Amino acid sequence: MPINESFIAELKHELVPTRKILERVPIDKPDWKPHPKSTSLGRLATHIAEIPGWTAATLDHDELDFSKIDYKQRVANSTDELLHILDENSEKAMTALKNAPDGRFMENWTLRNGDKIFFTMPKIAVLRSFSYSHWIHHRAQLGVYLRLLDIPIPNMYGPTADEPM
Repeated sequence: MPINESFIAELKHELVPTRKILERVPIDKPDWKPHPKSTSLGRLATHIAEIPGWTAATLDHDELDFSKIDYKQRVANSTDELLHILDENSEKAMTALKNAPDGRFMENWTLRNGDKIFFTMPKIAVLRSFSYSHWIHHRAQLGVYLRLLDIPIPNMYGPTADEPM
């Protein structure tokens, strides 16, 4: 099986629970935080919707240099906008994965800010850790936010206290 097929299957699988949890985000509380040091609810939800786009950024480029980009953090203003961001980034990821031959996954990718290098790893490792695991981590974090707001948690990998299978 080509490497890309495994990542495509996993992306499709993880999109289902991601969509479920993003649909529950109370968009009317974008500034809510469980703690002053925490990321706001609106920013966290939007970040989760953006992360699939990192797959294309990883596969189609050899590095991300923060000193060369003008990134502006977004916060979705509606559930439709949040899901549109997710769909847009998922489509980019799917296209990049479909077009990636096995050898591309073994090429190195670097995260840096000018001369400061945070890490260099093969793209396959970047996808696993920096993209997919990072995405799942923040989705779990969002689940805690929703629990604290008394919003039912959807089943993702199995039943939850709110949604038995």
